[in-house]
Amino acid sequence: MIVSPQLLILGAAVIGAGVLGSVFRRAGGRTPVGVALGAAGGALGSMLFMAPLDYCTFEAERKTLDAIFGVLLVVAGMALVLAPASWISERLIRRQSLISESQITTGTFKHWWLAFPLLLPTLTILVLFLYYPSVETLRLSTKLSRLGARREVSVCMDNFTRLVHDAEYLDIVGRTLWISAVIVVLSMALSLLIATMAYLPVRGASIYRVLLVWPYAISPAVAGIIFLLMFNPAGGIINHLTGQWFGIKLGWLNDPKVAPWTVILASVWKSMGFNILFYIAGLQNVPKDLIEAGAIDGAGVLRRFWHIVWPMLSPTTFFLIVTNLTYAFFETYATIDYLTPGGGPLKSTTTMMYQVVQLGIRNNDMGKAAAQSIVLFLLVIGLTLLLFRSGERRVTYGV
Repeated sequence: MIVSPQLLILGAAVIGAGVLGSVFRRAGGRTPVGVALGAAGGALGSMLFMAPLDYCTFEAERKTLDAIFGVLLVVAGMALVLAPASWISERLIRRQSLISESQITTGTFKHWWLAFPLLLPTLTILVLFLYYPSVETLRLSTKLSRLGARREVSVCMDNFTRLVHDAEYLDIVGRTLWISAVIVVLSMALSLLIATMAYLPVRGASIYRVLLVWPYAISPAVAGIIFLLMFNPAGGIINHLTGQWFGIKLGWLNDPKVAPWTVILASVWKSMGFNILFYIAGLQNVPKDLIEAGAIDGAGVLRRFWHIVWPMLSPTTFFLIVTNLTYAFFETYATIDYLTPGGGPLKSTTTMMYQVVQLGIRNNDMGKAAAQSIVLFLLVIGLTLLLFRSGERRVTYGV
């Protein structure tokens, strides 16, 4: 599929002109200025990702899938340029209209450029430790790059397009999703149950709460070592007890069907302390008069919990879903590596994060590792945005 770069830039400029022109018109600004700025922003955005790639996705020998990736990159580049430009332009126009109407505005600088010297230390740290590594990862994802090699070869978007047809990688993605989902659900459900019991007015409650929270202080690697000693099929205490009591000994670490559940148990135990801490704090903010009113009206314990306590805990629950999801995707690598080295029997515990480290560090394939890390990042960002759009409306703030 051959597409001229000039045609792409022209089309992007037209779209940008329409977008920013409509923003200026709605905000009461000068539409021709918005059209001009939008055309420049759209053209610049279309080149943001494609110019470094030399528009390789639209070459004659490329497949339709490569062209689709190219279009997505053009759209992403335009969004990165036009979205901030639209936001800034709309607010500047409204600020100018307020000033022209002699309305008092607070919390603003007399000169707009004064904000930049104040933001310079923060911007410097962000550029050095966030933006530059991100750009370097994106650059590596388009290369055939080996760790320690002197030369790199450009492969355009092949590191991405090959993943679509890679059955093994798609299996890893599916495994990552279900393992992460089970970790989040089990961890939060058990944490809420334990936090509810720990919140009861019993003697020595503060000691119990400290003992419940302390697993959060240890690293995922230590959690993996602890569960390795406990669930070792040959000499672990778990198989010793189940063998004596039930006559059953499971291959916790060498059975492809059981090994993922061992990783899940270790990850749930590791993250429960964090969840319990926040749920106990959330329970302290539930008004007791509401619970007492429900009891006076004849509502039972479960009904009071479901209709009063649970809605009041929704902000805490929403926050914990997002943080636990991030933990399940990114921070389980060390636990997996210590419990099931190599990603488990038949790769039964290999997740997307584990695969990235295996490819980049142990197989020295930095290009493929960078591409898969970007896919993982986009997947987590997409799930997080989905949670914010679908779940935040159900969150109850206040009484």
